[in-house]
Amino acid sequence: MNPPATDQRSAVRRARDEEIAAEPQLPPLELPPDARPLPIEQHLARRRHHVAVEGIVENGLVRPLDSAVKLPESSRVIIVATQEG
Repeated sequence: MNPPATDQRSAVRRARDEEIAAEPQLPPLELPPDARPLPIEQHLARRRHHVAVEGIVENGLVRPLDSAVKLPESSRVIIVATQEG
């Protein structure tokens, strides 16, 4: 067994860590009775892949040029634009 390492945290960091540790624990999640546990592999497989889509701004809204592109509700997007001038 390795000996414990010396604590190299600053006094401010140590105090903050103690403050966080003293907070009450969160209550257990309220799941429906029929909820089934999932393996972690299945949970991680839900990730969506990134897509690059060309679009145009009309009245302050970005519209994809390809009408076949369907983005899920509440999708996170990054808009890269050029500014004329």
